[in-house]
Amino acid sequence: MKKRYFVELSYLGKNYSGWQIQPNAHTIQQELQDNLTKLNRNNPIKIIGCGRTDAGVHAQHYYMHMDYPEILDIRHFIFKLNHMLPKAIVILDVFEVHEKAHTRYNATDRTYKYYLHHFKNPFIKDTSWYCYETLDIQLMNEAASTLLNHRDFEAFSKVSTNVNNFICTVRQAQWEQIGEQMVFTISANRFLRNMVRAIVGTLIEVGAKRMTLDEFEAVILSKDRDCAGKSAPANGLTLMEVKYPFFSTLLFEL
Repeated sequence: MKKRYFVELSYLGKNYSGWQIQPNAHTIQQELQDNLTKLNRNNPIKIIGCGRTDAGVHAQHYYMHMDYPEILDIRHFIFKLNHMLPKAIVILDVFEVHEKAHTRYNATDRTYKYYLHHFKNPFIKDTSWYCYETLDIQLMNEAASTLLNHRDFEAFSKVSTNVNNFICTVRQAQWEQIGEQMVFTISANRFLRNMVRAIVGTLIEVGAKRMTLDEFEAVILSKDRDCAGKSAPANGLTLMEVKYPFFSTLLFEL
């Protein structure tokens, strides 16, 4: 008899075409499903993730769920699966949950960080964007705070996307200078495809003083992706945290 499990994992997205399975592409989801199927004596295992990440985007804490035969020794299961997986993917934890628990639909908050640096550094090039421009972080934070006053983010969404609406509740949006890096943290209940990278790219326009604060807000109100800036490169973006309302109630009522 199968039981439902949440799996917490991390991955470096550099050599992958994103999370979601797609034809003729190397994806995180496909890599995991293939190895879980092998571990399950070649009986197919399907997994569902907490959301999509684009090609080249990373995840420090990502959750997926699966229906899998009862795992009697979780630690040994994690050890075996990690041994099978490539170095870019690591399983952090596996735990049994309620049969209706869902990693995507039950998530209440997601937090991303975008990293950029101004000095060439080969040791962080895979996880941070080398941006040589001088940027005004105060202006960028003033513009970022505007995001909390709006709900419709169609201007920052990929044009060809299959969603019912473009409404998101942004709870945090802030830049920090940490050493030689500038780090943008953004949290929301949900994100649209390419949304964070489009926001970062547009905030760069503000920081470089090619776009005013009023023009930034006009971009949001336009609901037009062509009005926003270019998407920032994927390598600087990492999914940091996914929150669930229950590490208490429905999720764990077995």
